[in-house]
Amino acid sequence: MKSDPRPLAVFDLDGTLADSGHRQHYLEGPRRDWDGFFAAAVDDPPLPEGVRLALDSAEECEVGYLTGRPERCRADTLAWLAAHGLPEGRVHMRRNDDRRPARQAKLEILRRLGRGREVRMLVDDDELVCDAAERAGFTVVRARWAEESPALKDAQEREGRT
Repeated sequence: MKSDPRPLAVFDLDGTLADSGHRQHYLEGPRRDWDGFFAAAVDDPPLPEGVRLALDSAEECEVGYLTGRPERCRADTLAWLAAHGLPEGRVHMRRNDDRRPARQAKLEILRRLGRGREVRMLVDDDELVCDAAERAGFTVVRARWAEESPALKDAQEREGRT
């Protein structure tokens, strides 16, 4: 992919562009089924508000994606983005063995993206990620259009899984 001189608009996936509500049951209870949770992501319906914002952003920005999904989900994630007509862009995922809280893992990548390049905005539904990005000086759009999942929030913060 060629280098794009435009500013970056960075989008989260789960809860921002993809409605992961149908797979939250995999994270409930004492034994979380991460393989089932991520395998079911291919069936996520798109969130219209997030998709619209990504498409609108692509008019002025290079769109990129920053997700807490592990690298092993790359093929399914790319297929999902293409199937739902989202702008082509780099997808930044956590290493398969990275268990840091999303707010730490994502901020590290965001800072790297911002070195020498304007990050116009980060769009994310995780309040802790948004807070950390704002403290670091990034412009944040809080994706509050999906139903919250306490199980997912706990997993993002305590288990560093998404």
